This record gives sequence, structure tokens and C-alpha cells, in this order.
Amino acid sequence: MGSTVLSLRVDGELLDRVRQHAARRGMSVQDYVVRTLVREDFDERFSAAVDETEKFYGVP
Repeated sequence: MGSTVLSLRVDGELLDRVRQHAARRGMSVQDYVVRTLVREDFDERFSAAVDETEKFYGVP
């Protein structure tokens, strides 16, 4: 899979908070944001899979 550039405009306060979160984890802002997006995507897919499994097995 290739990569593509995504440009975002955020206010200074939000960027400072993201920088702090990234620094606590020893990551760059770019890596932190990408990792967060990937995690959110996984959470959504996992939740959908659980819902489908519960429908299949008839869990109330």
C-alpha cells in the first residue's frame, strides 16, 4: 500500500495538546496522529464484527 499526503488545519491549542500526547509516547506528531486514526478504524471494525456475531448467534 502506498502513502498519500493528508493536510489538516488545526488551531494552536489543539496542536499543542497533540504534541504533548505524542511526546509522552516518544512519537512524532505525524506518527501519533496516524496511530490514533488506525486505532479508531480498528475499534470501529471490531465493534461492527461483534455486532454481526451477536446477530448471528442471537445474543440479546
